[in-house]
Amino acid sequence: MTIDALAPWYPWVKAMHLLGAFAWMAGLFYLPRLFVYHCQVAAGSAQSELFKVMERRLLRAIMNPAMLWTWAFGLLLVLTPGVADWGAGWWWGKVAGLLAMTWVHMDLAAARTRFAADANTRSERNWRIMNEVPTLALILIVVMVIVKPF
Repeated sequence: MTIDALAPWYPWVKAMHLLGAFAWMAGLFYLPRLFVYHCQVAAGSAQSELFKVMERRLLRAIMNPAMLWTWAFGLLLVLTPGVADWGAGWWWGKVAGLLAMTWVHMDLAAARTRFAADANTRSERNWRIMNEVPTLALILIVVMVIVKPF
């Protein structure tokens, strides 16, 4: 199902989708880095409390709205005639990357709640590794959409 009225708006919808994705990615790169630093300070310290504020604001004021914006404009793109090719393999690769990014976002949000309660159970090394996962999803998405290898 597509909506013909969206066709003339395609460049604007795509631009809005990309702007949301850029903001979302910035948060997905930064929040795990904050967790790395948060792991290095004592629970209840002034630094820990500052990290809690930074993490909450990043997630609630930037990442959550950017994710919703990206999803909303992405769905509008899917509804635009000629954009989604459900039979192409690259399309499903992009969807896999998007689902991975969304999973990372939700995992980071749950971790932020644990940090806020001084109940983090993951190591600094874990957060360093998690800091790289959004990069892999981004590479997958960009290659699938631009190169369309299959």
